[in-house]
Amino acid sequence: MNAKPTEKELEILQVLWQGGPATVRDVNDYLSEKREVGYTTTLKFMQIMHEKGLVTRKKDGKTHIYEPAISEHDAQSSLITDLMDTAFKGSAMRLVMGALGARKSSPQELEKIREYLDSLEGGKK
Repeated sequence: MNAKPTEKELEILQVLWQGGPATVRDVNDYLSEKREVGYTTTLKFMQIMHEKGLVTRKKDGKTHIYEPAISEHDAQSSLITDLMDTAFKGSAMRLVMGALGARKSSPQELEKIREYLDSLEGGKK
């Protein structure tokens, strides 16, 4: 991924990843459930995102249908790599320790983390 999504662009991408292809109106209506967002603001963001290659759009009559051009996994991987390189001096350990220390994890999350670590090591010993 060449273009890195901003925080607002990630919010729009989340709507598209979760709900599938959508019009600007659909995205704006969803975003407005949390806080007031102007239609023209959402439109401008989505136009910029199209120029950056973050979304694609197809014309359907008079409306445009937008779809994410990048997967959620690819976006997350790219952002994590950048964060790890810039804020944690390239250390995965520092990144994980920082993430776990920043917020309380549920017992279920911790169990999944343990399972993932076990799988990286080739299974439980």
